[in-house]
Amino acid sequence: MNRIAIIGLTTLAALVACQPKGGTTGSTTAPDNSKALATVNGTPITQSLFDAYSRVLTGKGSSELTSEQRANLLDSLIRARVIADAANKDGVAQDAQTQGLIELSRLNVLQQAESDRYLKDKPATDQELHTEYEAQVASLPQQEYHARHILVATESFAKKVVSELEKGGNFEDIARRESMDQSKTNGGDLGWFTTDRMVKPFADAVMALKPGQYTHAPVQTQYGWHIVRLEDVRPLAAPPFDQARQRLDQMVEAKKFNDYVSQLVKTAKIEHSAEASAPAAGAAAPAAGVAPAASAPAGAGVPATPPQP
Repeated sequence: MNRIAIIGLTTLAALVACQPKGGTTGSTTAPDNSKALATVNGTPITQSLFDAYSRVLTGKGSSELTSEQRANLLDSLIRARVIADAANKDGVAQDAQTQGLIELSRLNVLQQAESDRYLKDKPATDQELHTEYEAQVASLPQQEYHARHILVATESFAKKVVSELEKGGNFEDIARRESMDQSKTNGGDLGWFTTDRMVKPFADAVMALKPGQYTHAPVQTQYGWHIVRLEDVRPLAAPPFDQARQRLDQMVEAKKFNDYVSQLVKTAKIEHSAEASAPAAGAAAPAAGVAPAASAPAGAGVPATPPQP
């Protein structure tokens, strides 16, 4: 789904959220007294709503658009309102899942708005940025690895692959022939990576090897059985402060807002029902993949910049 489609659905959700079951404007929000640019089934599309829609969709205020752009955008918003009215009429807006999605959309908008308000007069100082930079650099891996692997389904077959390698078999040719991983087309080549981006058994195996060595004992992960060969190791350099400044600014602001939210949570009256801690029935197990790479941890900081070979 492309960005415009996503924004269209989000806007539709917001339009539905603003209406009670009868399809008219709800009374839970402050009245919008800006002028009406159009009406749909008696409901106005106001200038303030249009401006908000313009900023979400184009990143600009409606006054910055050409006449043709404004006309096209208004037509798009009118269509969204028509769909929202149909959703209300057909009972879609009262569906429990739809209501949940609308509420999540509302919470997301309010959270972003409160974040913007709170951080407006709290820009990150140079000292805060340098402190964050030093902390992130200290947490970075010191080196990165270049490795290949052959991924198969069972330990017994993995041992057969190892036996073939020990008899002089070509690692890349065997990877192309036997590996289940997409890297097989490149002879099992995984490129350069840091071990924090790999599942632990795979990372541990890589770090135990010297360049040119492979694992004679197959390595098991949730993806299958791996035979891993280390190609090379090189030092990993952190990017210059100026290059990372924008990301650091985002991280410092995020920490400030998280601290603010933590204080709000402490003072809020929060009650948990007994059902909240009960395990969900029929929870699905995570889907297995075929590559050892794991996604970077949320909030990963300054990306390392390795020297060019």
